[in-house]
Amino acid sequence: MAIKQLISPGKCPLKSLMLLLVILLWLSPQLQAQDKKSELAKQKAKIEADINYTNKLLDETKKDKRESLNALLLLNKQINKREELIKAIATEVNHLNQQINRNNDTIQELTQTIKKLKEEYARMIFYASKNKNSYSRLMFIFSAKDFNQAYQRLKYLQQYTNYRQNQVRIIKENQVILNQKVALLEEQKNRKQSLINMEKSEQQKLTQARSIQDKTVKKLSQKEKELLKKLRESEKAAKKLQKAIEDLIAEEIRKASAAAKKSGTKPAPENKFGLTPAEIKLSANFSDNKGRLPWPTERGVIAETFGEHSHPVLKGIKTKNNGIDISTEKGSVARAIFDGQVTSTMTLPNYNNVVIVRHGEFLTVYSNLDQVFVKKGDKITTKQQIGVISTDDSGRTRMHFELWQGKNLQNPENWIMRGK
Repeated sequence: MAIKQLISPGKCPLKSLMLLLVILLWLSPQLQAQDKKSELAKQKAKIEADINYTNKLLDETKKDKRESLNALLLLNKQINKREELIKAIATEVNHLNQQINRNNDTIQELTQTIKKLKEEYARMIFYASKNKNSYSRLMFIFSAKDFNQAYQRLKYLQQYTNYRQNQVRIIKENQVILNQKVALLEEQKNRKQSLINMEKSEQQKLTQARSIQDKTVKKLSQKEKELLKKLRESEKAAKKLQKAIEDLIAEEIRKASAAAKKSGTKPAPENKFGLTPAEIKLSANFSDNKGRLPWPTERGVIAETFGEHSHPVLKGIKTKNNGIDISTEKGSVARAIFDGQVTSTMTLPNYNNVVIVRHGEFLTVYSNLDQVFVKKGDKITTKQQIGVISTDDSGRTRMHFELWQGKNLQNPENWIMRGK
């Protein structure tokens, strides 16, 4: 019989399974693409926010018409951030290209699938039209050898009708997915073009920034003696701060050792803090939060990083930073990065007011404060305000921040949140 030759009813569930597979294969990359798109968007937004904030800080320093090293450092930071932004845009464009290629492949596959489904359905309609009258269907049933075969043929005709209806549904559902894919592809192409335009704009801004950077370096190079004098003053002040911290640590160790001898308990190892059980717990909590500690300012950009660096203007000169320098806006306050106790406050040349907070075996140092809100012995909590950061005559508002573990200097960037 023509109908029997057309299809076996057992294939009906297979078609539904194939449709489900197509939908799953379509949805999975879509969900992954959405996650990646969201991640890239957040990264780009963060970099753009940093650039805008650096612009704000640069505007504040521009009020002083003199060329300053601070302005150059902020400009260098802005250039680095703009390079990051261009790289992030390029990454997103590359990601979109991959999505577009996948979508094109899927569209071709769906188009071919729909074409085959329609051809198959057309053949079904053609053969069904030859056997469309009730007489042909009845003859097919009554020509059976026995009742059981007649019943099987009746069920077969019912399944065949259901299958044909299912075939229509599958075609429609595939067509819906295809239309969605085509619309998504158009959206992705528009997004890609928008990103390409943005990248061109950022490249132009980067070129302008580098031109300003070159001019600033040339002008500052003419002030070599003045820059060298300031550098030596900064180095001298840094050594005084380092000695003050080391003396403080030595005194704390001496006190702990004396207390241990007096109480008859075992003293801490040489050059180590003698910690109480509460201080041991505090140290452990501090250490457990490495990389997640809040910034010592609510907003800001790291203008100078930890460690040894080449001087941005003076050739062959190296500078060393025992912490990080955070540029922020006028009126900003320093805040504690963790619970602790103020162990010292002092005033030093180049650093104005300095506050040192102890967190068990850890010390955090907040320098260049104009006003101080705490005093020695005060117990403070995470994000508690410590003092107002000083703003100099050039409009620079910058805090120097250090982090020590016992006698060992730490890179604060490894401890505070990166995604701030």
